[in-house]
Amino acid sequence: MLLCVHFDGLTIAALSCLSIKIHPESRLSGRLDKSMSDQTTTTVKRQSLHGQWSTRMAFILAVTGSAVGLGNIWKFPYIAGENGGGAFVLIYLLCVFVVGLPIMMSEILIGRRGRRNPVMTMKIVGEEEGRSRNWALVGIMGIIAGVLILSFYSVIAGWAMSYVFMTAGGTFVDTDASQVKSTFELLSGSWKLTAFWHTFFIVITVVVVAQGVQRGLERLVRILMPALLVLLLLLLVFSMNSGYFGQAVEFMFRPNFSALTPSGVLIALGHAFFTLSLGMGAVMAYGAYLPEGTSITSTSVIVVLADTGIALLAGLIIFPVVFANNLQSDAGPGLIFQTLPLAFGHMPGGVFFGTMFFVLLSFAAWTSSIGMIEPAVAWMTESKGIKRAVAASILGGFTWLIGFGTVFSWSLWKEKTFFQGTFFDNIDYLISNIALPLGGLMITIFAGWVMCRNSTSDELNCGTGLMYKSWRFLARYIAPIAVILVLIEAASGGIVSDYLSTIGN
Repeated sequence: MLLCVHFDGLTIAALSCLSIKIHPESRLSGRLDKSMSDQTTTTVKRQSLHGQWSTRMAFILAVTGSAVGLGNIWKFPYIAGENGGGAFVLIYLLCVFVVGLPIMMSEILIGRRGRRNPVMTMKIVGEEEGRSRNWALVGIMGIIAGVLILSFYSVIAGWAMSYVFMTAGGTFVDTDASQVKSTFELLSGSWKLTAFWHTFFIVITVVVVAQGVQRGLERLVRILMPALLVLLLLLLVFSMNSGYFGQAVEFMFRPNFSALTPSGVLIALGHAFFTLSLGMGAVMAYGAYLPEGTSITSTSVIVVLADTGIALLAGLIIFPVVFANNLQSDAGPGLIFQTLPLAFGHMPGGVFFGTMFFVLLSFAAWTSSIGMIEPAVAWMTESKGIKRAVAASILGGFTWLIGFGTVFSWSLWKEKTFFQGTFFDNIDYLISNIALPLGGLMITIFAGWVMCRNSTSDELNCGTGLMYKSWRFLARYIAPIAVILVLIEAASGGIVSDYLSTIGN
């Protein structure tokens, strides 16, 4: 690959055969190296082939919808409960703004710079910056991750939809813990019933994505996101009248650092990264549809605030219900499908509010799912010349087939384990512990180290003052180190937290 760098009117050419590298080697040093890294590459402003968001608010709703999912409403409350409540929340908020925000800004600016699907965007921008086209592999990894996530996400979302009807029908009224547990096991253990809901969820996701950016994605989030907010506020009022709202507020916002372990800190760090849908190309794909004059910095801050606010509201909704029924705040993943149905079944108005809760969960899952498959659909339509509806159908069918591995993991293949456990366990481990952290790491390295200073400041459109310098410092140093720690911790089974615990003792 021929690298051409302009400096003080001179053209310096270097022949490179490396596949991916962060900085080209140079025989010059000092001021020359710095100037080379800060030079602007000549870039033609492109237009997205799929249209763009009609307004800034549409983009904010879409990215927030992609970020707000089962992780906010299902996972955040129980991991907060497992790790001491208020202290964990405080560390989580710090991690969201120090690590999550700069990575989100990086992914959006790369997407808008390339204006194509994640694979082509990484290739195009990489070449424009004088680097290898093999950065496209990061886009490929993200697309694969999104499809694999949707394959098991649709199964869990299908359960949430099933619970809407079961709760509305009074299934959990006056039941005990064993009956609620049995109900969940009957649902998850029936591959036919689980497959039905898995199929239904995939179909409604494909239908939306097939309609395109404005007619499909934007139209859905404009309806569901306000509806989701209304449901959150309605359920919040319900929880405030439970008699245990004050206890929930104290639990979530009064720091108890004695209950926070090094493992809890790394869990907060990891969740701050995962909750924003980073590393799988969804944010990059949405960024490609962002209008040119829209501020990436301010919109990213709004999305992060909205995502974090919804996670906190979910905790304030769930914990009063838990405390009112003398249930455990650290009930784990069973909190949603076993603990809460039991609580709603014994509370006044529990049928109505329990139904609304699972409608909320289903809406959040739906808005997230379209972001998981959109990067792959955009790639197929651009690279293969296939119509969007056909591409969405093909990829939806492929995802649906893979999803049967998760469907069977709870029934027919329940006893068939390898490596990390069932088929579902292995896919979840691969994506959560390797693919997404690695994707996020490569994205922030690309934005912070591969793209030159002028390219990133031009796209962020915030000058070169304190705001830009803060982003650049976090994206180049803090965020990569943080993600590497998460990657090592997850892949090693806790070696980082064990080491930190040893030091602390």
